[in-house]
Amino acid sequence: MKNTSSNSELSADSKYIWHPCTPSQDIESVAPLLIERASGVYLYDSDGKSYLDAISSWWVNLFGHNHPRLNAALQNQLQKMAHVMFAGVTHRPAIELAKKLVERTPENLSRVFFSDNGSTSIEVALKMSLQYWKQSSRGKKNHFVYLKGAYHGETLGALSACGIGLFRDKFEDVLAENIEVEGPDCSNCPYGLKRESCDAECFEAMEKVLSKQNSVIAGVLVEPLVQGAAGMKMYPPVYLQKLQNACKSEEVHLIFDEIAVGFGRTGSLFVCKAHGLQPDFLCLSKGITSGYLPLSVTVTSDEIFSAFYGKFEDLDWFVHSHSYTANPLACAVANETMNLFEEPQFFEKLDEKISALQQGSSILRELPYCGEYRQTGLIGAMELVKKDGAKFEFEERVGYQIYLEGLKQGIFMRPLGNVIYFMPPLSITMAEIEFMIETARNSILCALNK
Repeated sequence: MKNTSSNSELSADSKYIWHPCTPSQDIESVAPLLIERASGVYLYDSDGKSYLDAISSWWVNLFGHNHPRLNAALQNQLQKMAHVMFAGVTHRPAIELAKKLVERTPENLSRVFFSDNGSTSIEVALKMSLQYWKQSSRGKKNHFVYLKGAYHGETLGALSACGIGLFRDKFEDVLAENIEVEGPDCSNCPYGLKRESCDAECFEAMEKVLSKQNSVIAGVLVEPLVQGAAGMKMYPPVYLQKLQNACKSEEVHLIFDEIAVGFGRTGSLFVCKAHGLQPDFLCLSKGITSGYLPLSVTVTSDEIFSAFYGKFEDLDWFVHSHSYTANPLACAVANETMNLFEEPQFFEKLDEKISALQQGSSILRELPYCGEYRQTGLIGAMELVKKDGAKFEFEERVGYQIYLEGLKQGIFMRPLGNVIYFMPPLSITMAEIEFMIETARNSILCALNK
């Protein structure tokens, strides 16, 4: 039976709320889901209908909704303290979390700066890099390099290193001038190579820019292995190794944005650690609290930290703060999130799920609408094409039509343009993976065969 009370609530939503990344016309024609509760990999609306959360509620949920251990960690900390300012003050949850992160990230990373969202963790890295070079008497190094299709957040600093016009074009007049470089495009490799066996010949473009403009480049920002908002574009780790070598050679900071791909998404805790890489800055957020509370960190080295240790009157210290920096509740949940990765055979079990997704995706690859299926870890993506192989136009919004069909069939997806992707909670079961793939397939067929 339809929950009649939801009508008045949705009416109030329409009257008072401005939804992010959502055309207003969509809300007028299709009411947003009124989610009442969540458990495991499922969301439940006000009528009790369930939806498998195939995208972890914008990539944040790692261990399923309403997890008992995360709930307990939050409740335990709530009995002690909800919040305290972090300037000149500290607390055990933050100390414990910083220690855990330093122990589990590359050896060169030893200092943790807390903030409260992914965009801000990028802003912090940009500001630290700029101030480092200025205080090292190399203030002309004040530009950042980013890849075409890059997405690092939507604050103005992060947008200045964004390679997607949808996000940045309207603000171009006020953005800092940075340098865009053609990055890996493995789905349409100009060299005719395969991502599984190439030597990242496409690094040539980046190499030229770093060599010619190193005197004005402060750092390079990169989403390791997977460019999320660009449509889950995936590329091999050899590109990152070449990038690290070039950055060291040209004295340029390497900034890893693992906000989306960190915390097990690619099959290991962190991309940089798994591939023996040592960025100068590591930005983390999203999954750090498994979707419970806002939190982010920028992890860097003692070398960077030492450049801010001048005389007080020289104002060499890092003047950057937020009211909710290192919120104790968020840190407590983040600590328990990290503990869950220590469960016996966690990554062995994750490997089995990764294989199940890869094998199960064969029913998607067989569809006439599949231009390419690609996967890194437990992140899978299908590029939609027409039956004749031609690309859908962005304005056709086929992804949106599949999203609506998915809701009817009990799956919550939010396609990136014409790319259907999966980034489920790491706690998803084999049976749930099978249901996710089959339901996505049925949704695609129902939407596109109309």
